[in-house]
Parts: sequence; C-alpha cells; structure tokens
Amino acid sequence: MIDLGISKLALIGAVALIVIGPEKLPRVARTVGTLLGKAQRYVADVKAEVNRSMELDELRKMKESVESAARDVETSVGSGVNDFEKSWSEATAGLDGQASSGMDDALSALGAPVYPAYKHPGKNWRIKQTAMPQWYKARSGVRTRALSGAARVARYRPRSSSASR
Repeated sequence: MIDLGISKLALIGAVALIVIGPEKLPRVARTVGTLLGKAQRYVADVKAEVNRSMELDELRKMKESVESAARDVETSVGSGVNDFEKSWSEATAGLDGQASSGMDDALSALGAPVYPAYKHPGKNWRIKQTAMPQWYKARSGVRTRALSGAARVARYRPRSSSASR
C-alpha cells in the first residue's frame, strides 16, 4: 500500500509525540489502526464484488453460448426427423394396409410392451370405517404410543456382554 521504512515511521512517531502529547498518543494510534483496518476491509469487499461481477458476466456469456448450441442441435435434429418422416412416408406409400397402422402396432412389432392406461382405484383412506384391533397391532408390531428420544435409545441399546454374566 504505502511504502514506509523504519526511519520514516520513527520520524512520524516523534512528530506525533510532540504534536499530540504522550497522554493522547495511544488512543490516536488505536483510532488510526482501526481506520486503516476498515479501509483495508472496504478495499477487499470492493475487489470481491468486482470479481463476482466478472464471474457473472462470464457465466452469462457461457449460458448464451450453450443456449445457442442447444438451439442449433434442436434445429438439426428437427430437420433430420423431418427428412426421416418424408423418406419413411415415401417408403411406406406403396403398402396398402400397413401405411395406416398406428404407433402401437409399430411398438408391438418391435417387441416393446404396451401398457394399459392408469385407472384410479377410487379408494379414500380418510373414510376408513373400522379400527384396527389392539391384538393385531400388538402381534404385527404397530407402534401405538410415541417414545421419547431417550426411551428409544434405552430400548434399542445393545446389551453389553458383562451384564449377562
């Protein structure tokens, strides 16, 4: 920052001692130190903000280049699909009954399974009318009471080998 040698610092200290006086010199030195610290932190914050803005600009440029590349790939794939569809329609134009078959027939011919459409079962778990019996809960291990954390630790703590002797 500022190039100060030992001789310059001694000269500044002597002048400050004469001008300010020995009683106020430590307080003034602390104030100057805190102000220099604040200035250094401010400069560091400004540098960090500049670096962040530069990185954001680079990321925006990279995003734009990736988006343009994606658009180019999309258009090339779209043109390839259109060319394939034209050639496919030309190739299958001579076939009478098979040209009108749907996509399901093509998938089944390739061996791909055709799944049925989803149908909601119409059940509603909130409207359950009967309660589960206590003996069934006890046998199947359904928790009926909440355990505290300490009780859970005590219940599932492994048994030590020295206690079993």
